[in-house]
Amino acid sequence: MTHHQPTLSEPGLLFMDMDSTLIQCECIDEIADFLGIKAQISTITERAMRGELDFSASLTERVQLLAGLDASVLETVYQDCIQLTDGAEVLISTVQQHGWKVGLVSGGFTYFTDKLKDRLNLDFTRSNVLEIHNNKLTGGIVGDIIDADCKRRCLQEQADIFSIPMQQTVAIGDGANDLPMIHAAGLGIAFHAKPTVQAQADVAINDGGLEKVLTFLK
Repeated sequence: MTHHQPTLSEPGLLFMDMDSTLIQCECIDEIADFLGIKAQISTITERAMRGELDFSASLTERVQLLAGLDASVLETVYQDCIQLTDGAEVLISTVQQHGWKVGLVSGGFTYFTDKLKDRLNLDFTRSNVLEIHNNKLTGGIVGDIIDADCKRRCLQEQADIFSIPMQQTVAIGDGANDLPMIHAAGLGIAFHAKPTVQAQADVAINDGGLEKVLTFLK
């Protein structure tokens, strides 16, 4: 590898995607399951992750299909469907013991990133806010959509806030919307990723869990 390799001997910043990276599912697909439209929505999700569709437009379209769903479904999805990827806790606790900050940036939803922030003691999370009215999803998103460019900006802004040089940053993701963040980081890692992401990342991890990331941090 020709690029600088981030090291655990200095403070650093680890940024991760949530769906299919930190956790083993796509939350929006699991939410859709409660409406009986999981197949319809997961097809759109898959195409967006491959980079075949505009992420923001496809997310808007998918969330609109959730309109009218009871908000209590979110807790059910969190309890029943969300499983941490193997090695996630080892990776996070190890880098934090070395003085690193850990962020979670997701095109998913704050309902889940907030819970994972508390559970894993994360330093930063950013994701989309589902609009809820009278305890039902409206089919809308509040505020700006967290897209690929926003993920990259978040990484750069947080590195600045934490006074961490960019060569000491690591970004891990699996979908096309993670590519700008992967390109911007000192080390960009494709984790069980779509082909386009594997082709463009510094390294690709295609088997094993997230603890494998530690082998690239000396």
